[in-house]
Amino acid sequence: MALTRREVLATGMSGAAAVTTPHLSVPSADTRILTGTIPPGAPDYVEIPLDVPRGVSELRVAYTYGKPPVPPGTPGNALDIGIFDEHGTALGGRGFRGWSGGARSEFFLRADDATPGYLPGPIGAGRWHVLLGPYTVAPQGLPYEITARFTFGEPGRTPRPVYPPGRARGRGRAWYRGDCHIHSVHSDGRRTPADIAVLARAAGLDFINSSEHNTHSAHAAWADALSPDLLIMTGEEVTTRTGHVLAVGTDPGTFVDWRYRARENRFGRFARTIRGAGGLVVPAHPHATCIGCAWKFGFADADAVEVWNGPWTPDDEVSLAAWDATLRGADGERWLPAVANSDHHRDPDRVGGPQTVVLAEDLTRESILAGMRAGRSYGAESAQVSVAFEAVGPRGEHAGIGECLRVAPDADVTVRLTATGAPGCELWLVTDQGLAVTSSDAALEWHTTPARSAYVRAEVRHPASLPPLPGALAAFTNPVWLPAG
Repeated sequence: MALTRREVLATGMSGAAAVTTPHLSVPSADTRILTGTIPPGAPDYVEIPLDVPRGVSELRVAYTYGKPPVPPGTPGNALDIGIFDEHGTALGGRGFRGWSGGARSEFFLRADDATPGYLPGPIGAGRWHVLLGPYTVAPQGLPYEITARFTFGEPGRTPRPVYPPGRARGRGRAWYRGDCHIHSVHSDGRRTPADIAVLARAAGLDFINSSEHNTHSAHAAWADALSPDLLIMTGEEVTTRTGHVLAVGTDPGTFVDWRYRARENRFGRFARTIRGAGGLVVPAHPHATCIGCAWKFGFADADAVEVWNGPWTPDDEVSLAAWDATLRGADGERWLPAVANSDHHRDPDRVGGPQTVVLAEDLTRESILAGMRAGRSYGAESAQVSVAFEAVGPRGEHAGIGECLRVAPDADVTVRLTATGAPGCELWLVTDQGLAVTSSDAALEWHTTPARSAYVRAEVRHPASLPPLPGALAAFTNPVWLPAG
């Protein structure tokens, strides 16, 4: 739909339109100022047209918005920002040039450089759109002012992006430690990719995943962070208004759009985008309590689920229990593995706290993702914590984490669990009937049969600080399956 400078195109809520009063003033030939007010109940995203003339070598955008006082318990104003170029704002992101959410109040774009979160490239003439995201709107409305400054001149050269390699120096078939939910300065984190790489190695990690909110600008920013023994995968945290999902290990340069809600039935399209780019679909912190953070899309399109996000909290306890409730144990049935990540942004967040430990054939993107997809993994609070967990049949048949032990329904199965690096913790074994046995020893052995237990999984728990509530996790495993058929 063609728009004038006094119109706003709103997207994100079907059939809705923002009642705003945008106004354009032109103080000089190289500056545009756009003002307006977003009312309560506005759509999720508001597109502000910005006509870019020919010959622009640099575009700088700054914005401010009003923050009137609100009654206790009433959300105040919070406004996110990004930009789309002359290629348009259609869902899928052909014109996408960057997103910073609410992390910064200004940004620039040039052919040869851009603010973190934004993509360098030519500043083409035509109708661009500043994308505003009214995260919360006060009862009085959300007044905004956008200042766009054009610098004219010869454009620079856009550098060819250098992406992290898909292989690092590994140990062959081994357990590899990683953190797939980390934020840098390319979204709302405080550290550079190079800083994060140093922290990852110090935390004993073998792999990490770039997962910025709603942008893939960091994919080409890891050149200064490359280490021969650290695998850096590229992805995104797709941050919608009805839940967040990690795109883990997608092809470098892959962008995944986020401008939809669960009720619009569009997520399947973008789950296919992630898988088509070689990645995994991993809903993040599905029971988080922040606005828009809880997962509403269901799990039919998921490859795994993040049940442990940062320091252990009650919403992680709920996520773990909800995930366990999905485990049925039918022979050959598809099941959803669980993972753990730090969601690192800034201190006191810890890279690798927690982390996912994956059994993989080597330290490559394909091998790590295959191990995660198969559930051959466990979560640990740090690199100090290690878990050995197996089920053994009466004739020496063996299955490890994420695997099936195929023996007779009444066969005696020995389950063994050992945890190191977690002194004072309790060992728990959980089956499809709930908690089966606990021990305060560092090793636990228990007997069952497939007829009694469809699966067995392990938890390592710190002592409870508020009984009868359980203590925080030190580690958990994906199940060992005991199919009875």
